[in-house]
Amino acid sequence: MTKKNTQPPSTRDFVQIADIRETVLILKNGSLRSILEVNSMNFELKSADEQVAIVRAFQNFLNAVDFPVQIAVSSRKLDINPYLKSLDEVIEKQENELLRIQAVEYTRFVRGLTELVNIMSKKFYIVVPFYVIESPAGKTSFFDALKSIFAPSKFLKTLSDEELETYKTQLNQRIDIIIEGIGGMGLGAKLLDKDEMMSLFYQYYNPGHSLSTP
Repeated sequence: MTKKNTQPPSTRDFVQIADIRETVLILKNGSLRSILEVNSMNFELKSADEQVAIVRAFQNFLNAVDFPVQIAVSSRKLDINPYLKSLDEVIEKQENELLRIQAVEYTRFVRGLTELVNIMSKKFYIVVPFYVIESPAGKTSFFDALKSIFAPSKFLKTLSDEELETYKTQLNQRIDIIIEGIGGMGLGAKLLDKDEMMSLFYQYYNPGHSLSTP
């Protein structure tokens, strides 16, 4: 009697990313994604008129987008140990006794605060999708587009740099629309490159660790 291989699946089996090229994620289902990191604002600190203007700008942004987007929020516990370590180094070098005492009290306060509550850092992302089936007639035929749906793995292996550039151009058009739309709310955005996306997903699947890139 032979034993079946009962080895549990690895994390990689659950990750839908097949490849990352420049600023484009290529998923296992044959679709593409780009990720924008958006800065934040404190809405509550805005005046009533400013809040109304921001809400209207957001409404205009949604009305201008005729393709699906995903808005994601990443919340993680902030590691302030490096900050506390730098404070300790400043205290050791501080010659003014009064300033040194104040720095010690401040460091003690911060350490105590982190023991009582979790200090979180939040980052905001907009994920921009593109499906090859959307590509207009031209270099990519209708039957080639269907291959990305019914045989995504085979399609990915044959995806050339030229074809990727064609899809990337259309992705960039969507990105421009989003950047312009959120700009009306006073927000800026940064398009993540390959290294930044690798670091983002590595930290997501490996909490508490960071990816060191050369």
